[in-house]
Amino acid sequence: MNESVPMDKGVPRFAHGSRVPGWDTPANLEKDPATIPDPATTPVPAELRAEIEAHMALYPETRSATLPALEAAQRVHGWCSPEAIEQVACVMRLTPADLAAVATFYDMLETEPVGRHSVYVCTNISCSLCGADTLLAAMQEAVGEASDGESEFNVRAFECLGACDIAPMASVDGVYLGPLTIEDVPVLLDDVRAGRPVLAEKQLARKRVADPHANTQEFPPHGAEGDA
Repeated sequence: MNESVPMDKGVPRFAHGSRVPGWDTPANLEKDPATIPDPATTPVPAELRAEIEAHMALYPETRSATLPALEAAQRVHGWCSPEAIEQVACVMRLTPADLAAVATFYDMLETEPVGRHSVYVCTNISCSLCGADTLLAAMQEAVGEASDGESEFNVRAFECLGACDIAPMASVDGVYLGPLTIEDVPVLLDDVRAGRPVLAEKQLARKRVADPHANTQEFPPHGAEGDA
């Protein structure tokens, strides 16, 4: 067996440089082998079941629906909790371990409790050069000051959101916004708390482009949606 050596801030690696398997989460060798959850003892919300089954119907190999199924469960539970993974596994007829392996790999799937609203601030090169690091710090400070002890916002840096043309930008509950300034931070948070369209004038989906067929939806004036 290859001898492991500590490198890179204590992450154990084999002598040839590869990470030792399970370097961040130790395996529990005392657990029983994973099994597919029993539908008779695993209650699944009807709407969640229907959405997962709709995703599965789109693929010849139903396992291909794993990502949208986990995303659906995360919307219901707030994160990919053991209960959420158990429910998806029950519907898809997979073991929870199959799904946990996917959930721990993809960055937008949360495997620990987080705030109800996800705020991802892009900090890749284009956004970083345009002030994203300062924007992220201001966002984290504002959320910290406004905290009432409950998890409301999940603010974190994101490697790249693929919207360099509106740098610096962020994704708020899946809505792309930019370019953002420090002055936008309190407005953004207030819009989320009030249930209004977040910074409507800076939403990427509302920006006009050269293709006349790109925007197929006419948006009401800013503020009108909140009055509906």
